[in-house]
Amino acid sequence: MFGDVIDDIIVTPSGDIRPDTDTPASIVRTAGGSAANSAAWLAWAGCHVDFVGRVHVTDLERHRALLVEARVSPHLLGEPDLPTGAIVVIVSPDGARTMLTQRGANAALSPRDIGAERLSRANHLHFTGYSIFRHARTSDFPELIQRAHEADVTVSVDPGSAGFIEDFGRDRFLDAIDGADIVVPNLDEGRALTGLPDPASIVDSLVDRFPLVALTLGREGVALGTNDGIRLSAPSKAMHAVDTTGAGDAFCASFLSVLLHGPSRDRDVLARAVSSGLDTAARAVASVGARPVPTA
Repeated sequence: MFGDVIDDIIVTPSGDIRPDTDTPASIVRTAGGSAANSAAWLAWAGCHVDFVGRVHVTDLERHRALLVEARVSPHLLGEPDLPTGAIVVIVSPDGARTMLTQRGANAALSPRDIGAERLSRANHLHFTGYSIFRHARTSDFPELIQRAHEADVTVSVDPGSAGFIEDFGRDRFLDAIDGADIVVPNLDEGRALTGLPDPASIVDSLVDRFPLVALTLGREGVALGTNDGIRLSAPSKAMHAVDTTGAGDAFCASFLSVLLHGPSRDRDVLARAVSSGLDTAARAVASVGARPVPTA
């Protein structure tokens, strides 16, 4: 797995934010980054995970320790001139999130950081759209997917951000992830990728291009489709959401963990994968922070 490593600053105001003066708030600093979050949840689900990412040189040991604590094998590269990525997440009373993002060292991460030797030891590769949006050579990503397939490694992609997809360009983004085996967008990302409004149409459109699509729908659960005609849906299992940051990462990781241990085109396996992903997403939103709570 490779992708973004972030310092999350999660801000939950006690009420409406008052301009030009103070607003009481809960402020929690925690490790994040969509790809690093998924790596942590995948390790939590019992998979061995190698993770490649970039942070500022002064943060190498801190982020290595945080990934090791999450039972992930870190392979972090230090950037001397770019800061570690950071996001301020402002959580409104209704659970909606506003994210102010500084990509920092993540912008220097390249698919070329994944060499042939690392691929030869893998059976699956996962990355997110955040690694694509600021990368100068978009062609590096389909080349990476091709290299993975030549090494008998399957590939999944979490598109990451509807806003960034719109900025980057729908067709350009779809070309960048061409050849991916599994795509796991949320509803807004699905709409950005297809221009279609409703989940069923989005899934039908995306499976024309990708073999397996799991569209996460927040409180409405998940809609899944395959290019050989399987369609599944399931409602959310979350009873109470404290912080939805990282819920999609948690779903994606647990969903993949089931698929990696069974035939991914079997309806029963797909149903178990969806159920497991929803269980983990419900666990993720029950506490503040985007990664699993460390256990002894």
